[in-house]
Amino acid sequence: MFERIREDIQTVFQRDPAARHTLEILTTYPGIHAVLLHRLAHACWRVGLKWLGRFIAHISRWLTGIEIHPGATLGRRLFIDHGMGVVIGETAEVGDDVTLYHGVTLGGTSWNKGKRHPTIGNNVVIGAGAKVLGPITVGENARIGSNSVVVKNVETGSTMVGLPAHAVGSDEYDRANGKFAAYGHKPSADDPVALAIHGLCQQLQVMNKYNHELMAKLRDAGVSVADIEPPEIKTDCIELEPMDKD
Repeated sequence: MFERIREDIQTVFQRDPAARHTLEILTTYPGIHAVLLHRLAHACWRVGLKWLGRFIAHISRWLTGIEIHPGATLGRRLFIDHGMGVVIGETAEVGDDVTLYHGVTLGGTSWNKGKRHPTIGNNVVIGAGAKVLGPITVGENARIGSNSVVVKNVETGSTMVGLPAHAVGSDEYDRANGKFAAYGHKPSADDPVALAIHGLCQQLQVMNKYNHELMAKLRDAGVSVADIEPPEIKTDCIELEPMDKD
């Protein structure tokens, strides 16, 4: 037990630069309190003391603002940073070295009994406010961006953002080199939607330049282009017909 507590304290030192000393961590970090109380609640749950497990979990939520069902399975070195509003459902399974930020939900999408909450692989980072819903699997080393809603399986090493979440790249951070994405984002995420819009803007610029050059060559060739007007660009998407200019 004490070895696990030492691991938890060391994990805080590694992932939170604001941590100063052991006493501070043990007395002021709700994520630590929630994990320790969950171990007690989970032990009660496993031996059949269901009510006692739920009661301990209820006290833990009241003290920390973090709600972890006693039936949930948590791996080693779980770090819940800030923690307020975190919800982990009954059949959720969390791997080792996972980081959760405030407002994260590992929730279900069904009222049916059985497996209905996500399985989180090792070394996963889930950003603030993210929702991971249903009996899905999040692969190892994945990152879930802040406020994303994940409702499908996440491949190993993927970075997911958006609502619903979509992949924007593969795993590039390396703890050994200090590349730790604290809120599940990477600065150079290649969001396919953003790339598509950027590509369209580039194409419009090229076509605009081409049209200007074409008009100039027609004028140089003696072709009258005075009566050629560029098409009207509408800024109001509701207006479908040309406006009366009279």
